[in-house]
Amino acid sequence: MLHGSLVALITPMRDDGSVDDAALERFINWQIAEGTHGLVPVGTTGESPTLSHEEHKRVVELTVRVANKRVPVIAGAGSNATAEAIGLALHAQSVGADGVLVVTPYYNKPTQEGLFLHYTAIADAIDIPLIIYNIPSRSVVDMSVATMARLSRHRNIAGVKDATANLTRPLQTTAACGPAFCQLSGEDHTALAFLAAGGHGCISVSANIAPRLCAELHNAWSRGDVAAAMAIQARLLPLHDAMFVETNPAPVKYAASLLGYGVAHCRLPLAPLSEAARIQMRAAMVSVGLIN
Repeated sequence: MLHGSLVALITPMRDDGSVDDAALERFINWQIAEGTHGLVPVGTTGESPTLSHEEHKRVVELTVRVANKRVPVIAGAGSNATAEAIGLALHAQSVGADGVLVVTPYYNKPTQEGLFLHYTAIADAIDIPLIIYNIPSRSVVDMSVATMARLSRHRNIAGVKDATANLTRPLQTTAACGPAFCQLSGEDHTALAFLAAGGHGCISVSANIAPRLCAELHNAWSRGDVAAAMAIQARLLPLHDAMFVETNPAPVKYAASLLGYGVAHCRLPLAPLSEAARIQMRAAMVSVGLIN
């Protein structure tokens, strides 16, 4: 079910910071029309830390409704409180999401056994696939390959979004969890190398802005056209660089505003994108051929 270019969806907003449902609906339809292989709402890029529970659930419901089974929807359902994560996962399941993405608990700093118990409790509560989201740079904990191997035996734990940027990890994970365990890169710069190391796709920030190119990279890889995939990756490099010139999702929200999907607003504590970063992002979009 999960392969290729899955977009870590932004949550478009208005100038007052309210969620722009109409812009999100247009954005989802555009993503699907451009060839995106899957949608991942209310992750970090979707500003889940500053959405209320009501907003979070509404974004998931809207994404599922608009996607209408054209592509899979993997809803963000992470929390550093296990009971809260279970509640979000159950809601996603109830409204028709195809799976959930659950980040390693941040701030608490659980042990490996704590991680195992956290994910087992969530997976036990649902009947749809769960994707582990391992991002040590934000959560401060790194799930070991051994812990992931234990969790991979659970009937509902289907794979990992790996944002370690460690290209030995997919090799080690395949050896420990088996080739059927779905591995999705969480890092645009190394997405192609991740595929070469045994990955199945990428949950991408850049796909918000260049969905067709990101999808074509994975399509080229799937048909064995490595040269075409490498050429697309090289073309996308300035965009990948600009996406993290300041804290995500401020750069991508600004880029999306240039394409007419919401405004550049991010909720505090994220600051507005600096003028220097705006110049870099605009130049990257011109370089890639996304705007004039």
